[in-house]
Amino acid sequence: MTFFNFNPSDLMSFYLTLFRVSIVLFLLPFFGGNSIPKTVKAALTIVLTLGIWPHVTFEGSLMPASPYNIALMILGEMVLGLVMGISVHVMFAAIQTGGNLIGVQMGFSMVNVLDPLTGTNEAVTAHFLYMCAILVFLSINGHLYLMSAMVESFKYIPPGQIFISSTLTSQIMSISKDLFVLAVKVASPIIATIFVVDLGLALISKMAPQMNVLMLGFPLKILAGFFVLSLVFTVLSLHVGEFVADLPKYLLSIIKAGSPPAMPIGN
Repeated sequence: MTFFNFNPSDLMSFYLTLFRVSIVLFLLPFFGGNSIPKTVKAALTIVLTLGIWPHVTFEGSLMPASPYNIALMILGEMVLGLVMGISVHVMFAAIQTGGNLIGVQMGFSMVNVLDPLTGTNEAVTAHFLYMCAILVFLSINGHLYLMSAMVESFKYIPPGQIFISSTLTSQIMSISKDLFVLAVKVASPIIATIFVVDLGLALISKMAPQMNVLMLGFPLKILAGFFVLSLVFTVLSLHVGEFVADLPKYLLSIIKAGSPPAMPIGN
């Protein structure tokens, strides 16, 4: 395949490659937000596609004969891109969920800030942990692991040849489970600390009813929460590091689950 000798098969493979790359990139939290101009996103997507496309294998015999088949091939690329992108996004969503749980326990449920990446309001603690997770992810080259897995996906699943199987469906379903597990891991130290503080305040209210426990509880919860939050950074970096270390294996299992079945050889 060359850049100048185009035929319908080459053009179709380029567009299918572009669909997969663009879906994955636009789901990344540090790239798909509103803070990056759309022209920059489009330019980077096209550059990456041009870098991958000459090395992509696309069987001419699989060239669809009808617009309906073309739509199915595009839909398959979108599904694969969504699964790969969400597999990475789920970690950051889990950390955001854990940050929201922490914010509620610390009394910050009504204190929101504007997230410049998504343009939505979220809890202060959720945004803080979210940005820290992005910095850790980039500092340990998580984005390079992701790009490598995306390039590897074209070796197992050529453009337009994704195979929707029960294994792929189970891999997608496991993403939601991982979200809740990681969210609890991130938030559990502070939730446990705030529970102990609440228990202590309850004992104080029984022993000294004249004390205004409500006014004492707000600053005490915030102080205890920030103290434990400073200790959680080490745990957070460990979780992100484990995720990045397992990212190639995790994405490869999803890619293999969506690869087309091998054709039988003879009798």
